[in-house]
Amino acid sequence: MATTTLPETEVQRVDKKPATKYVYFFGDGKADGNGKMKDELGGKGAGLAEMTNAGLPVPPGFTIQTEACREYMRTNGVSAEVDRQMNEALAHLEQLQGQRLGKGDNPLLVSVRSGAKFSMPGMMDTILNLGLNDQSVAALAKRSNNPRFAADSYRRLIQMFGNVVLDIEKSAFDQVFEAKKKQKKAKLDTDLDAKALNEVIAEYKKVVKKHAQRDFPQDPHEQLVMARDAVFRSWNNDRAKHYRRINNISDDLGTAVNVQAMVFGNLGDTSGTGVGFTRNPATGAREFYGEYLINAQGEDVVSGVRTPSHIQELEKAMPQVYNQLREITTRLEKHYKDMQDFEFTIQEGKLYMLQTRNGKRTGLAAVRVAIEMVGEGLITKDEAIFRVEPNQLYDFLVPRLDEKSAKVEVLATGLPASPGAAVGQIVFTADEAVEKAGHDKKTPVILVRAETTPEDIHGMEVAKGILTSRGGMTSHAAVVTRGMGKCCVAGAGDIVVDEKKREMRVKGQTFREGDWISLDGTTGRVIKGKLNTLDASPDDPELMKFMGWADPFRKLGVRANADIPRDAEQARAFGAEGIGLCRTEHMFFGEKKIPHMRAMILADNEKDRKAALKKLLPLQRSDFIGVFKAMDGFPVTIRTLDPPLHEFLPRREDLVVDIAMLPYSDAKQKKSLVAKYRDYGVKAAGDLKKVVPALLSRVEQLHEFNPMLGLRGCRLGITYPEITEMQVRAIFEAAVECAKKGIKVHPEVMIPLVATLKEMANQAAIVRRVADEVFKEKQMTVPYLVGTMIELPRAALVADEIAREAEFFSFGTNDLTQTTFGFSRDDVNKILTTYIADGILKQDPFAVLDQEGVGQLVKMATERGRKTRTTLKVGICGEHGGEPSSVEFCYRTGLNYVSCSPFRVLTARLAAAQAAASDKLKVEGGRTK
Repeated sequence: MATTTLPETEVQRVDKKPATKYVYFFGDGKADGNGKMKDELGGKGAGLAEMTNAGLPVPPGFTIQTEACREYMRTNGVSAEVDRQMNEALAHLEQLQGQRLGKGDNPLLVSVRSGAKFSMPGMMDTILNLGLNDQSVAALAKRSNNPRFAADSYRRLIQMFGNVVLDIEKSAFDQVFEAKKKQKKAKLDTDLDAKALNEVIAEYKKVVKKHAQRDFPQDPHEQLVMARDAVFRSWNNDRAKHYRRINNISDDLGTAVNVQAMVFGNLGDTSGTGVGFTRNPATGAREFYGEYLINAQGEDVVSGVRTPSHIQELEKAMPQVYNQLREITTRLEKHYKDMQDFEFTIQEGKLYMLQTRNGKRTGLAAVRVAIEMVGEGLITKDEAIFRVEPNQLYDFLVPRLDEKSAKVEVLATGLPASPGAAVGQIVFTADEAVEKAGHDKKTPVILVRAETTPEDIHGMEVAKGILTSRGGMTSHAAVVTRGMGKCCVAGAGDIVVDEKKREMRVKGQTFREGDWISLDGTTGRVIKGKLNTLDASPDDPELMKFMGWADPFRKLGVRANADIPRDAEQARAFGAEGIGLCRTEHMFFGEKKIPHMRAMILADNEKDRKAALKKLLPLQRSDFIGVFKAMDGFPVTIRTLDPPLHEFLPRREDLVVDIAMLPYSDAKQKKSLVAKYRDYGVKAAGDLKKVVPALLSRVEQLHEFNPMLGLRGCRLGITYPEITEMQVRAIFEAAVECAKKGIKVHPEVMIPLVATLKEMANQAAIVRRVADEVFKEKQMTVPYLVGTMIELPRAALVADEIAREAEFFSFGTNDLTQTTFGFSRDDVNKILTTYIADGILKQDPFAVLDQEGVGQLVKMATERGRKTRTTLKVGICGEHGGEPSSVEFCYRTGLNYVSCSPFRVLTARLAAAQAAASDKLKVEGGRTK
């Protein structure tokens, strides 16, 4: 068969694919990209392109897009095409500026900055003044006629490059710098002259040689390539990964790299740098808000190493610059239709814009800004509901200090960087915070630092609050804690923090690790000792107005998990539309109830067990009456007894110790043991030898190990049907009593841990029989449902069968996660940290629903159950019911409601509204799921 040969040009046309555009230039009033290209250019790069196109004073440069970062992560390097396009863009920048990188009498210097799609303040790395070396620093000194400025710029480059690119600990450079300040008796960094700074440079080079086993690179192009790759690597540093996990940002996005001509804020008193917001990020007030430093570079402001001046003072110092800045940032807000977070530099009286992005803000501020922007005509009400992250509504529930609970001694007043109150024990490092607070947050801690750094992110996550002695409202501590919704007091300058000695000193007093302090993040006060806190109220007028816009979109019901009347009332106040999980076992731990519960457990015959249950009946009935009253008109899902019985008894280990010590106990010790075991029939010391060993024997019979899947749930009710009978009688006697008083009751009895149809049928028969008995006795009926908690994989698989008896399903996703993964939720923390750090798991599956695994069981069970019973009501009652991405999944899966703790009801309501509204509205933003 003849072969047709295409001309060479045709071959090229067929085979040659157009090269990926990796590098986007901006400068001279035009940019290759625009503000909508956050996926490719990251937030910073898209903002630079948009500002350039708008004709704002932006130093020129280029952005290496996120695909190059993803390529670097896949292959541990970049392609020759990335290098080619970068060199081409650099040549364009040199031509535009009339300078060459690090060469000549007027050397070009650049900054190399990260910039992901979503803002991650301080989590990745930056290098400034790149291009300086031993020759170009001399040229810069001569050109600027400012040897001190040139030396200062060079020492900053060596320190940043050494830390970011060569992985040298920042402290190695800090020690050199602080020693030089001490030697020269300099109080501030700016007090060191050019000679002293050149001495610092010489010492810094030795630090590089010692720790990196190489000289500081003198070739500017080598510096650029190494810096670019280091910024790519910083995408996967520990703090960045930790931040992405906290904020549910995908690990696959990667960061762009922005290379930009340097402008200098450290050229003397007519130069400076600052950051700001078009509105107050703590309160949302429409006021120009920010801070600046004279004779400084940008890192000095955000790192918190110096406490800056309020941006309003710039109006007095440089009125022309201030007015220009106001005009530009007002334009930016109107253009983006959102509050802007901006960075700027003033070089010898000329303003340059370095960044704009949608500003991080507290929940209080987010709601206020959304409402006011609707009033200003910038956005619609429909758009406004997407301007608040669901988790931010927790800010309306943050506590405040109860100043009547103790004497208030104010130690210092700093900046109110993030609202709310925090009370805890002092710790001085992030590692100490994690060690004391940890995943279970047993000990409340306040992280106290001179200034926080991005490396502190893991400690900031577990701390109740953050206190810094330096830094301002835009410092790292302030920005990150506002995003987390945590209390923060920053820049408390009267406090001296000595992290080496693990102490802080203020007003002649010394406070050490473990001492208690209280923070008021709303006023900036630092208070001695341990104050009580008061819960916030959710009836804020602006919050109610905002939720009035959001709720009409919502199709998914939101209930609360509540076990006692007080919690039920709290849930109603937060807008809960019923109770999705009432855990009856929590009702048994009251002082008057626990002795009867223990007597029931320890009974070795049915007669004694029923006698104890008879005493529990009126107590449990009273609790149900309180819950029904609080939920007047709304459904209440009540779960029958679920946990293993040994949880109501003493710990096995404690009993073993007490028995071993009995022969050696003195009178005082025996008296204490009598009191300890009084609920178990011990009336005198002579009873101890008989009762305590018998108690140990019973505990050993009942004891279960994690994940405790033995005698619990429906298995308890099947083994001891009298337990289910008592609980059901209490439920329906309470329901009838309330109904007779005009209270609308809708009880839903939920059978836990069902795996088979016969288990469900067994317990449902008891519920219906006892309900009929109560209705006959009281001569009144109430509507009710009998359903089950789907928390075992088998139950999900045979949901169509179980639905023959169950009138509703409620997914207990805590146990369903546990049994699907084969994790014990009580012990999983031993591996979870490693799994997340190594990327085996993206999130804690007990905090964020595993949609690919557990979620598929939820979806399958819902579909199969409704094939059998089309009217099947389906909800979720694990804590996933208050996590936004999980709520969205529940909406997409077609559930009727979610249920969560009372303090997450607001979050769930907004998440459900946004999920439904996104079907109707096209909106930009939101976290990756």
